[in-house]
Amino acid sequence: MKKEDLPQDPGALDKFTREVCYVKNQDGKYETALSKGWDVKKQALDSAWEEVNERVEDARRAVASGEKSPVYYFMELRLMDMPVLSGYTGFFPFFIKRHFKPSVFKGLSERKLEKYARAFDITVSELKNFKG
Repeated sequence: MKKEDLPQDPGALDKFTREVCYVKNQDGKYETALSKGWDVKKQALDSAWEEVNERVEDARRAVASGEKSPVYYFMELRLMDMPVLSGYTGFFPFFIKRHFKPSVFKGLSERKLEKYARAFDITVSELKNFKG
């Protein structure tokens, strides 16, 4: 891309930062230049965040209806998957999947709840009392 063709569309973070891009100068050599953003990239990111927000809302509804435990909601909210949550808590993914069941979640020890709360950066009380 030529330097003069570098997009300068306002992006989601244009008030906070700019993106460094490689462009060709007038001599045809590559150099760096700053871009405020690009509409196409902003639309792609907005679409991805819409999907994330839908997943979080679906998880909230699953907790509210009693299908899933708060562990499931906070995992989605914090953009984690089971391997990541397993790494933070030390629980095997098999056990995490079991902890998604409200009946199993109610029987979790305080120690296990503390591990989840630390992983989600919330209090045990917030975890136990989340109703969706």
